[in-house]
Amino acid sequence: MATDYDAPRKNEEELSEDSLEELKTRRTDKQSAAVDEDEAEAADSYELPGADLSGEELLVRVLPAQADEFTCASCFLVRHRSQIARERNGLLFCKECEG
Repeated sequence: MATDYDAPRKNEEELSEDSLEELKTRRTDKQSAAVDEDEAEAADSYELPGADLSGEELLVRVLPAQADEFTCASCFLVRHRSQIARERNGLLFCKECEG
C-alpha cells in the first residue's frame, strides 16, 4: 500500500474514533450462525476408534535401531543417544521421562 508522506497525520483521538466506527460497523454486519455442513457427509468421513482394519495392508519399512539410538525403558520410544538422561540397572531413560 502506498503511503502519502505529505498528507496530514491523524492524532490519537482521531485514530481511536476511526477504530470505534469500524467496530460499530462490524457489529452491525450480520454473520450467519449456521454451519453449512451436511451431517451425513461428516459422519461418513469419521472413523470410529474400534473400526475393523483387518483388511487393510500397511506398507511401512521398519528399520532396526541404529548404533546411535536407544529405546527408552519408560516410554519405549526410540531416541537418539543425546537424549539419554540416566541409566539404571542397564536400562536407559530419556530426558522427557526423567524431566
